[in-house]
Amino acid sequence: LLQGYQGMVDGGDNIVEVSWESVSSILQVGGTVIGSARCKPFRTREGRLQAAFNLVQRGITNLCVIGGDGSLTGANLFREEWSGLLEELAQKGKIDAEAVKKYAYLNIVGMVGSIDNDFCGTDMTIGTDSALHRIIEVVDAIMTTAQSHQRTFVLEVMGRHCGYLALVSALACGADWVFIPEYPPEEGWEDTMCVKLSENRARKKRLNIIIVAEGAIDCHNKPITSEKVKDLVVQRLGFDTRVTILGHVQRGGTPSAFDRILASRMGVEAVLALLEGTPDTPACVVSLSGNQAVRLPLMECVQMTQEVQKAMDEGRFLEAVRLRGRSFENNLNTYKLLSHKRPDAELPKTNFNVAVLNVGAPAAGMNAAVRAAVRVGITEGHKIFAVIDGFEGFARGKIKEISWGDVGGWTGQGGSILGTKRTLPAKYLEKIAEQMRTNNINALMVIGGFEAYLGLLELSAAREKYDEFCVPMVMVPATVSNNVPGSDFSIGADTALNTITDTCDRIKQSASGTKRRVFIIETMGGYCGYLANMGALAAGADAAYIFEEQFDIRELQANVEHLTEKMKTSIQRGLVLRNENCNENYTTDFIYQLYSEEGKGVFDCRKNVLGHMQQGGAPSPFDRNFGTKISAKAMQWISKKLKETYRKGKVFANTDDSVCLLGMRRRNLVFQPVTELKSETDFVHRIPKEQWWLKLRPLMKILAKYKTSYDVSDSGQLEHVAMLPKEAETGAI
Repeated sequence: LLQGYQGMVDGGDNIVEVSWESVSSILQVGGTVIGSARCKPFRTREGRLQAAFNLVQRGITNLCVIGGDGSLTGANLFREEWSGLLEELAQKGKIDAEAVKKYAYLNIVGMVGSIDNDFCGTDMTIGTDSALHRIIEVVDAIMTTAQSHQRTFVLEVMGRHCGYLALVSALACGADWVFIPEYPPEEGWEDTMCVKLSENRARKKRLNIIIVAEGAIDCHNKPITSEKVKDLVVQRLGFDTRVTILGHVQRGGTPSAFDRILASRMGVEAVLALLEGTPDTPACVVSLSGNQAVRLPLMECVQMTQEVQKAMDEGRFLEAVRLRGRSFENNLNTYKLLSHKRPDAELPKTNFNVAVLNVGAPAAGMNAAVRAAVRVGITEGHKIFAVIDGFEGFARGKIKEISWGDVGGWTGQGGSILGTKRTLPAKYLEKIAEQMRTNNINALMVIGGFEAYLGLLELSAAREKYDEFCVPMVMVPATVSNNVPGSDFSIGADTALNTITDTCDRIKQSASGTKRRVFIIETMGGYCGYLANMGALAAGADAAYIFEEQFDIRELQANVEHLTEKMKTSIQRGLVLRNENCNENYTTDFIYQLYSEEGKGVFDCRKNVLGHMQQGGAPSPFDRNFGTKISAKAMQWISKKLKETYRKGKVFANTDDSVCLLGMRRRNLVFQPVTELKSETDFVHRIPKEQWWLKLRPLMKILAKYKTSYDVSDSGQLEHVAMLPKEAETGAI
């Protein structure tokens, strides 16, 4: 249906059958290629009557609606009126009784497409992550100019009724202050904010960033505008202050890798929900909870979304935050924890020393994780020590206390500021134990990849010999390869995926220009095919070769034939991704030569090895946010363990559950003892034995026009939108 509901009411050429080719190459295009329009006629019964007539004419009884709560509410009303509309059409003689019987009920499924992420029941709506990308790009650019000129910037972001974009971007760039509609500042906020800004200046912070949601209000429901904030800062503090209103920039640009994969997964869910729908199942929305696809009754979500607005109008702001869901509440609590340093006199003093280190290859988002760990640790009353250059640096005594201000501005920095090494601790045990004794280290937090996991296993095994290692230890997974057991995601993988997707987009563009060209692209990941597989899904590739799914010469031959057929259509380009270690004999060069030979006269071939650009770059909003929240949670676990294991003046922890990995598993963040994860690990190839994303593999093949079956056992079941009990709220990202 072109032009949304307007197209459904107008009918005619607005309702067209789509073919495989007509949706080719739209994956990387922002906005909507089928158009969208606000439609007044559809709000009237006459308009809906006309729409029903146009659908029945074409035998359409299944609708998949992608839009915000307005569009979805309209769809639900349309469904409820459907049988009445058909009867009215029959009475008017526009359709016959046979048609009324044949098209008796309308099936509806919704997907939430809204950059505000204002729809209750779903962790992430389609478009939110891309909007965050736009905001963060602007904030990063503004930070460099503000730094140079010692300026204060007030940034206004979208969100008339929902502060999600403002809140998450404030969290992702470490803003000094944020104004959102759900959580207005307390009376006298003007003084508090100005004191905070001038304190930051006194601490040698050269810039201040204030983020304002366009719907920001004070506790009397009066608007707080970006201009008002600017005037206040200028009058009270005399700081050089500028306002930037981001406006529609946030809606534009290419979709991020996360949004492409989310939307592809939701699209499949929507079709499955329609196929399984009966006249008795309520209209549902498909959505994401953590990393799990779920289906929720559409009207329950809409009602809850309206409840939030009602709570805000009536000044019940704490209730509004709670109704927004666990993800929103988590973001707000983490922001409050990290942005404002309490005066030293108010901080508890635990006399515990906690060391933080990076281990393994660099991953974007590591610095955000270190910042969160340091600040939460200080708030909990500990002294935090930073270890330079991983376990190797630890052994050499490269360790120093790190303060709240030392980690300012770290969220947006790529790589690892502390320095990171792949070296394992086994050969330095004696020296590391000595350093832990000298610096009186009572707990360890390791942020890193597979080496960090191996390192904790080694330290845990060394406890029999060294008492120094009998302290709480926690690992936060950070590696572009996403190959750590016990977690669906690791910090850095999203940034790497975006790098791969951006590069593939450019390569596809170059291939479209030259026609009949196939590109073979090699990605990183060790033996883990996550980047190759998800990159292929996000870039719309024709094939992805990975180690986890063995392939032989017959499969390579079938892929070449498939591409030869594709070249006969109007889409004359191909994209093939290959994980660097997928097969020791079928190398990138071998596959390139095979394709070149077999494709002679039909297509030519080019190859591209992406290499270390996948480890670099500024962290994506997802990695900043994920790194910040998972790390804050890990530090809170350390505090809890320290209290539990403190006996007779010293910390002594030697149980398995005092060495844990914190990972995202489906819908929750879980602490898992590293020794228990051993059985889930393939140590030879450094990958988990079971990986959730392999279930998405058939989806990539189906989208590349291969005939294959799709496992529906993992599809979402219809659930109810429940208000979560307090203890369940910790899981969301």
